[in-house]
Amino acid sequence: MRKISLIILAFSISIIARAQFLEKKKDLITQDGYFTFHYNPAEDEIYLEVDSLETEFLYTHFLTSGIGSNDIGLDRGQLGGTKIVKFQKAGNKLLLVQPNQNYRALTQNKAEKESVAEAFAKSVIFGFEIKENRNETYIIDLTPFLMQDAHGVSQKLKKGKYGSYSVNKSKSALELQRTKAFPENVEFEALLTFEGQPQGRTISSVVPDPENISVIQHHSFVKLPDGNYEKRIFDPRSGAIFISYLDYASPVYEPITKRYAIRHRLEKKDPSAKISEAVEPIIYYLDPGTPEPVRTALLDGAKWWNQAFENIGYKDAFQVKMLPEGADPLDVRYNVIQWVHRSTRGWSYGASVVDPRTGEIIKGHVSLGSLRIRQDFLIAQAMMDKPFAGNDANHDPMMELALARIRQLSAHEVGHTIGFAHNFAASTLNRASVMDYPHPQFELKNGNIEFANAYDTGIGEWDKVTVKYSYADIPEDKEERDFLNAVLEEARLNGLTFISDADARPAGGAHAYAHLWDNGADASEELERVLNIRKKAIENFSVDNFRKNEPYTVLEDVFVPLYFFHRYQTEAAVKLIGGLEYEYAVKGGNNTVVNHVDGEVQKKAIANILKTLDQEILAIPKDKVGLFPPRAFGYSRDRESFRSNTNTAFDALGAPATAADMSLAFLLNPERAERMIQQNAMDQNLPGLGYLLAQLTQNTIKRQVKGSYEKSVQNTINFVVFKHLLNLAITDKATPMVRALTNQEIDNLAGWMRTSQDPVSKEMYRMIKRFREAPEEFKLKINTPKIPDGSPIGNL
Repeated sequence: MRKISLIILAFSISIIARAQFLEKKKDLITQDGYFTFHYNPAEDEIYLEVDSLETEFLYTHFLTSGIGSNDIGLDRGQLGGTKIVKFQKAGNKLLLVQPNQNYRALTQNKAEKESVAEAFAKSVIFGFEIKENRNETYIIDLTPFLMQDAHGVSQKLKKGKYGSYSVNKSKSALELQRTKAFPENVEFEALLTFEGQPQGRTISSVVPDPENISVIQHHSFVKLPDGNYEKRIFDPRSGAIFISYLDYASPVYEPITKRYAIRHRLEKKDPSAKISEAVEPIIYYLDPGTPEPVRTALLDGAKWWNQAFENIGYKDAFQVKMLPEGADPLDVRYNVIQWVHRSTRGWSYGASVVDPRTGEIIKGHVSLGSLRIRQDFLIAQAMMDKPFAGNDANHDPMMELALARIRQLSAHEVGHTIGFAHNFAASTLNRASVMDYPHPQFELKNGNIEFANAYDTGIGEWDKVTVKYSYADIPEDKEERDFLNAVLEEARLNGLTFISDADARPAGGAHAYAHLWDNGADASEELERVLNIRKKAIENFSVDNFRKNEPYTVLEDVFVPLYFFHRYQTEAAVKLIGGLEYEYAVKGGNNTVVNHVDGEVQKKAIANILKTLDQEILAIPKDKVGLFPPRAFGYSRDRESFRSNTNTAFDALGAPATAADMSLAFLLNPERAERMIQQNAMDQNLPGLGYLLAQLTQNTIKRQVKGSYEKSVQNTINFVVFKHLLNLAITDKATPMVRALTNQEIDNLAGWMRTSQDPVSKEMYRMIKRFREAPEEFKLKINTPKIPDGSPIGNL
């Protein structure tokens, strides 16, 4: 009995202690909102009041401040994970639990719901000791939760081999400036210092003390939207980004996987009106830290989307404004376009906070890399004829071109955050979508390069289709599926189609008409046009393409985007070879299922690609080489400069080697080679791999060139061709048939070289002999300089 009394007494003391937890804290700063919390300045702690258990809410996190390196990929304003969570009580603890949203049972049968919930694991993402219980309102110390590396900074640094780091709590603290409570959301921030040892030079290039990396992490607890949002079914032809989950309550005869388009909530004030304002318009806010004239360009470009919403009967439903003074860009109540700085140029992106239950977009957040516009200015500077002749202040023509690109970039990234995927077929359809990557479309007229039509000036026809599919009101007299099918059929009849990321990538993508950074309905013909424009721009290039008092090293760097101006159209034209034409076809949709590209079209593409391996195209004119002295003191090469095999001197042969290496990496892609074999086996009117290899060697290695410099350039290209041939013959990625035909072409070359007196051919013959003796150990050492950075995107 005494033992029981002692237990009861101890338990009572514990209850009293917990009841007095907040009373013992001095000078608490309290904020009331969706969750009420108290800040203790003496101990730098935040105490959260939890008055509703088992109530689901949205939890997401961001980086308020980043590391500033595109390579590392931890940017200011970067969105982290979004989860539905809830608090559950377990003894003297509250657990923050993440239910499993991937597996559900959407039914009124409670037992059926529970059976699915019990079949798949949930996740407890944090546990809190209950500090005080006041009439079923539980007080917990939220500080350890806020001080954890929720964004995975240390993991990302380790994975990227930038170093081993962990949070040093003694060097970390809560941040109060943006820690606030609102009726439907609460926002918290913490300064986290990651202590560790860096690897390489990347960290030290952007952090003052590379052993201590301090960033600010933002956390949001958000009330879930009400149940009045209507999900919109997903169709692979629609261009919509989607959520998916498995619904185990689905009848056996229906698909278990459910897919729904993500979109903002949008409703008409007057549903019966042909044109009506929205109950709540979609409003995007621009980061006030954006400078002019970029600010105006970004506002203008983002506003293009209102054209598409007007097209479906909404008046001023999509608006763009400046972020109000004092507003937090990471507050989930604001859709934001943020201007992000990095040490090197990199990609821009649009992300969204999405309700995982329904696909409703809660917050759109665009991150635009600030250095991109400088690259666009540089392209204009390189392509224009004597822009600084007699006037170093002649910036307007180049700024006009760069700002035109920025307008389209703004529209593009906002498009992702309102629910739309890339459409890389749009460039072949008269630039039908801002959701394609735009290469500047210059024109050659009367011997002059014109820039007036370089970029789009408004929303595209495909963009109107996607907005109509995702946001148009479904007429009461029509079924949702019927209405949406009609929208897509109308688009098809108008010649519009949608092809997205994986199909468009240059190395493995098989679609012949979906490309990145290209133009023109016919990629091969466009390559010819681009090469002619490039040739004219190189003829024009002179000392008047850079400013006075700048070292000639700067002029060399200006020449880079001009020399490689054909790189993306080359990628596009290559995809015609062994290419396929198809759509994301559905039964009854009248779409193209799959066709091979016509044989003559493929042969023409091969011929045009081989031009990019011709010294007449790749040799830098001698008078231009004379403009590029060894690098000036203080102006070392960077990732956007020509690489060199000649130390500080300009490498006149390295640039053609780099350009050839780029073309060949795509042309002799093992998957493309296998497609050519299979297509030729089914239809001998289509060129096979043997045809391609024979044309390649005939137009490069076997080609006779006059002139010492010209011959040296072609021989340099030929060694790159030779390297890629041998690599295709031994790579594990190639099928046996690909290796067999490639080895056959190598044997043909060996027979041709056996009696040659040309020193280059004799050296290649010796290499083939060594290759045959030990192919598994063979490594062809041709130092091909890496191509400078160009496209601001990675491979997806």
